[in-house]
Amino acid sequence: MHRRSLAVVALAASGLLLAACAQESSGGASSSAPAPESTTAAPASSSAAPSPTEAPDECATENLTLVNPGQLTIGTDSPAYPPYFVDDDPTNGQGFESAVAYAVAEGLGFTADQVQWTVVPFNKSYAPGAKDFDFDINQISITPERAEVVSFSDGYYTVNQAVIALADSSIANATSLTELKAAKLGAQVGTTSLKYIEDFIQPDQDIYVYNDTNDAKSALKNGQIDGIVVDLPTAYYITAVEIPKGKIVGQFPAQDGGEQFGMLFQKDNPLVGCVNAVLTELKDSGELQAIQDEWLAGTTAPYFKE
Repeated sequence: MHRRSLAVVALAASGLLLAACAQESSGGASSSAPAPESTTAAPASSSAAPSPTEAPDECATENLTLVNPGQLTIGTDSPAYPPYFVDDDPTNGQGFESAVAYAVAEGLGFTADQVQWTVVPFNKSYAPGAKDFDFDINQISITPERAEVVSFSDGYYTVNQAVIALADSSIANATSLTELKAAKLGAQVGTTSLKYIEDFIQPDQDIYVYNDTNDAKSALKNGQIDGIVVDLPTAYYITAVEIPKGKIVGQFPAQDGGEQFGMLFQKDNPLVGCVNAVLTELKDSGELQAIQDEWLAGTTAPYFKE
């Protein structure tokens, strides 16, 4: 009887304990009921926060770095020679470089009437310092020396240099650089044409240096020199139109990697990357090649031997 009584008492105590635990558990759940509301409120606040602003497109027309807002200012020399320009008028879109310039302008988002041309003497274009143009296009070869103080676009034309002489000249039939050594040769100051005479031909006589190609052509026609060095497309034009009695004696072998014309910018101008993107599109689409085929003559002139 005593053991059974103890068992009953123990069972009763156990029941009371379970009831107490059930009430405490129920009370805990009730007191923590607001917590889920607090938990769900945080994501709502987070989702309402503004998303990070995307970086602006620096090549969008309205974001371009320009010397004159709202227009593209392009430099070139005067006179502007064929076949790169026609009628000494860069604004007409005719000639290889004029056509390339307007194609680039369109790719950047400019209409033709938003393009402004300015005269920049050739030798001044690659001088160090601030520029009053967005880019210059003027048969300017990309060289390491020039690239120290200005920036260039990717090349838009690979060019060779050539020698022009009158048909009755003593060097008219020369086939090697050695045969040119005794000749009186001339070129425009500051050009890679002049550098070719200095570095490759190394003539025995003094080199005749002229302010521009017109002066060099006049000297050739007047018999003051035996030949002049110019880029090959210019050589084709001169001998076909300006000096019919002239001939292309030959062209120099291409340099490693090729000599390329590039558009010239003030040093570190961010516009370079945007122009390069447009040039890539023009090359990939075939438009740049079509412009070249329209305005530049063939490349069949013989090569000089060493």
